Formats: sequence, structure tokens, C-alpha cells
Amino acid sequence: MVTLNRIYTRTGDAGTTRLATGATVSKADIRVEAYGAVDETNACLGLARVHTVGDALLDAMLARIQNELFDLGADLSTPAAPDEIAGSKLRILDSQVGRLETAIDELNTKLPDLMSFVLPGGTPAAAALHLARTVCRRAEREAVRLIEAGEPVSGPALRYINRLSDFLFVAARWANGRGEAEVFWVSGATR
Repeated sequence: MVTLNRIYTRTGDAGTTRLATGATVSKADIRVEAYGAVDETNACLGLARVHTVGDALLDAMLARIQNELFDLGADLSTPAAPDEIAGSKLRILDSQVGRLETAIDELNTKLPDLMSFVLPGGTPAAAALHLARTVCRRAEREAVRLIEAGEPVSGPALRYINRLSDFLFVAARWANGRGEAEVFWVSGATR
């Protein structure tokens, strides 16, 4: 359990923050950008859940994912040390990725076939889930940027972010009347 009695510390007033390891970095550090985008994704899911309270299945999935996004943020804010002992740090697990895949399949099998690209929108829940999906894609790009910079990112963490954006796409379709109220792209419609 985490106890947070003091909200402001003034330690970030100079534009720096601390990683979970205690290392001081710029607030513009690529690792901070990555877990910051995960935090933004989580906030988008909080907004989406305002509109999913009547859908017990989807809302329960989103509640679980919101908790897992804190795990993901902890994973990304804790660079792996070469001598890290397995299980000593909070890391995303492959079983969490698998659970996302199961959720995608559970929703997707009950949706009509997709015959066109979908425009982000429709119901308030679907619009919020599409927003979350795009922010999640940014989190994925930031995590890839970390890897390309030679920084450690766990394989399960990267897979989780990738699969989460897939889940959010399917969840948005689900929130649009189980796919019946989707807004489709019409190629060249405004020419």
C-alpha cells in the first residue's frame, strides 16, 4: 500500500523528477514521456468509464486495465538493471498480455465483420475509447523510442501496450452498440 500524505514536494520545480530507482532525470526524459503517456491513457479510460457504467462486462475489463496501467507505469519508470532478480520489481507479465488477448477475442467474436475503416466517434463511450487508443499508440511509440535509444524496456511491457491499443479499438466498436452504431469512413466522400 502506498501512503501519499504530501502532494507537493517542490523537487520538480527545477524541471526534474525521480525514476522509481531514485535516479534524477529531466521531466522531458524519454522514459518520463513513455510512462507519462501511459498515465494519460489511464486518464482517458477514467473518462470512458463514466460512460460504460451500464455495461458490466466492458466496465469490469476497463477497471482491471486501469489497475494494470499503474503496473505498466511502474515497469517503465524502473529501468531494469543487468543483475535484476526476476520478480524483484513490479513488471508487466505475459499473463497480463494474454488476458488482454482473451478480452479482445471475447468482445470481437460478438461484433459484426468490419467492412471499412471506422471513424473515431459514435457514442460518448466509443469516442472516449478511441481517444484512449490514440494516446495508447503514443505511449507505444515512446516505449519504442526508449528501446531505440538503448534503454531497457521489458518485452511484456511493450507487448502489453501494443495489445492494449488493439483492445481499445475493439472496445470502442463494442461501445458503439456492439458495432451497429459505428461511424464508417467513406473514401473520397467530400471531394
